[in-house]
Amino acid sequence: MIRWRYRETVLTLCTLAFFATMVGRLSISPVVPLITDEFGVSNSVIGVALTGMWMAYFAAQFPSGVLADRFGERPVILVAVGGTAIASLFLSRAPLFALFVVGTIALGGVAGLHYSVATTLLARTYDELGTAIGVHNSGGPAAGLIAPPIAAWIGVRYGWRPAVAIGAVMAVPVAVLFAWRIRPTKPRRPDQPMRDRFELGPVVALLSRPEIAFPVVLATLGAFVWQATSSFLPTFLVAHRGQSTELAGVVFAGYFVVQAITQVGVGAASDRYGRDVTTAGCMVLAASGFALLVAVPGPIALGAAVLLIGTGLGWGAALLPRFMDALSEAERGAGFGLVRSVYGFVGALGSVVTGVLADVFGWGVAFAVLAALLALVFCALAVNWALSLGY
Repeated sequence: MIRWRYRETVLTLCTLAFFATMVGRLSISPVVPLITDEFGVSNSVIGVALTGMWMAYFAAQFPSGVLADRFGERPVILVAVGGTAIASLFLSRAPLFALFVVGTIALGGVAGLHYSVATTLLARTYDELGTAIGVHNSGGPAAGLIAPPIAAWIGVRYGWRPAVAIGAVMAVPVAVLFAWRIRPTKPRRPDQPMRDRFELGPVVALLSRPEIAFPVVLATLGAFVWQATSSFLPTFLVAHRGQSTELAGVVFAGYFVVQAITQVGVGAASDRYGRDVTTAGCMVLAASGFALLVAVPGPIALGAAVLLIGTGLGWGAALLPRFMDALSEAERGAGFGLVRSVYGFVGALGSVVTGVLADVFGWGVAFAVLAALLALVFCALAVNWALSLGY
């Protein structure tokens, strides 16, 4: 009989915490058409709110590690999960669109405190860190599977406000369990002033290294497309392909299921065949999927598009290890958090830019641009290889 150990409790509750913070963010996208109708705003304006949310999420990645070094991981994760509950509840009650925007940005900021800090806590707890991180990461796709169809169903029957509030429903019990069962950890740097960790010189020096700068640009473009897809795929399916809100939510969930399943294979391929080759393959798959989504009608084309896009937008399993290859052991903690903040923060513009393109040119053009950006990443990788530039 296998004995349940404390480390399994840590892994389970960190995974549930990631799930809860992701549910809060993903419950908004399926009800975007309902939100725009009530507030009388355009896709461009709602894109601003979603961009703000994702920018705040990624901007919090680097500071979260600094906070954990000063105060320990437990209080930071509690703030992330508890803050997700409060922000989701605030969103569901926002009487004005301006307050809704404030709420989405706050939601992204508090949710962004979780990932890097939970990874550090798992590193303290597990020797088999790769397996632990793999299990922990499953919380995100699990949220993508569950939250969109539930939010869509609730939104159609009861309105978007109860749909958005499911973020609070999921987060509150997880926060209580985490506070009850997880022990405090000793801070690594309790006496070091936090401002010392944000000195500009070392930050600029790291980001300007060619072997870091080149994949940061590639990751930024990839993140731009991922953010646009996570914000507007259900709306695209309703507005461009004429699907119901409920079916769009199910398709959106299917996209996350595909991504969860295929990311393991993408990572394994990058280990065997190389980071750049696998990343380039992901770009081709996803770009082809967007082309099908825009131009080819019918359920078969839709299913193939979701399979291709879900697989291709799992590029992170191939590209992100490239940063770890380029960073020294001493740089990997803060360095990776910094890189993640930079490319994710800029890539979050995908929501607002795609919303503007949809308002001006239509959803077909907006999603065709996403395919073009992925093709641009492929071309950059091909040129780097063909000319032996060494980036």
